[in-house]
Amino acid sequence: MAVHPTAVIEAGAQIGEEVEIGPFCYVAATVEIGRGTQLAPHVTLLGYTRLGENCKVHSGAVIGDLPQDVAYQGGISYVHIGDRCTLREGVTIHRGTQPETVTHVGHDCLLMAHSHLGHNVYVGNHVTIANNTLIAGYAHVGDRAFISGNCLVHQFTRIGRLAMLAGGTAIQKDVPPFCMTRSLSTNTIMGLNVVGLRRAGFSAQERQLLKKALDILYRSQFTTSQAVQHLREQFVHPLIQEFCDFISASERGICHFVRRGERGDLS
Repeated sequence: MAVHPTAVIEAGAQIGEEVEIGPFCYVAATVEIGRGTQLAPHVTLLGYTRLGENCKVHSGAVIGDLPQDVAYQGGISYVHIGDRCTLREGVTIHRGTQPETVTHVGHDCLLMAHSHLGHNVYVGNHVTIANNTLIAGYAHVGDRAFISGNCLVHQFTRIGRLAMLAGGTAIQKDVPPFCMTRSLSTNTIMGLNVVGLRRAGFSAQERQLLKKALDILYRSQFTTSQAVQHLREQFVHPLIQEFCDFISASERGICHFVRRGERGDLS
């Protein structure tokens, strides 16, 4: 363990082997840091924060502070961050509102500079969240999602596995798995996240199957519930099952479809 002499580590903090803690860092007594994790200068770890192994936290990040929620009445709550995550400059992650609740970040995630996770957010594995993106409380981000810069995600909103939010997207409704939003728009889907699917190893046949599902959902005369029922009856495939299960579980509704050149806002 290498700790700069200007760092403040409260008694009781659990620090793993081969951890590096830079100048002017602050680590609270209730924090756990996994083996091989590195803290750059001026990192603040508060509350009941648990960092996994081989993470990198850059300057100015503040992890585990109190939730920005008027419902917070005190009590112990947590931030859990998995292994091999990178948190860039100025990242903020707040702990849960209710006692014994968790703000969760999975393994192998990248949170770019000045991105924010509110209380009780759940982020899966291999997720990328780009600069200045704000994710409000209780939002849920599926595995391998890619959220571009300056996006706004409303509280309780869900983003499905391998979905992509284009730059400047604002969402108040759920984004189905494998889909991509329209840049600088609100609550829109413009097609499949084709590049993400290719990088994840999806075959041409699988991508074509998902395109058919998207067409039935958004370009047919079916209502959403009718489209889901039709997909379940016509396609026996785990990807279609995942797609339909996500939509069926939506409480906020799903984003609507726009074609290229159409307006994507709500005006």
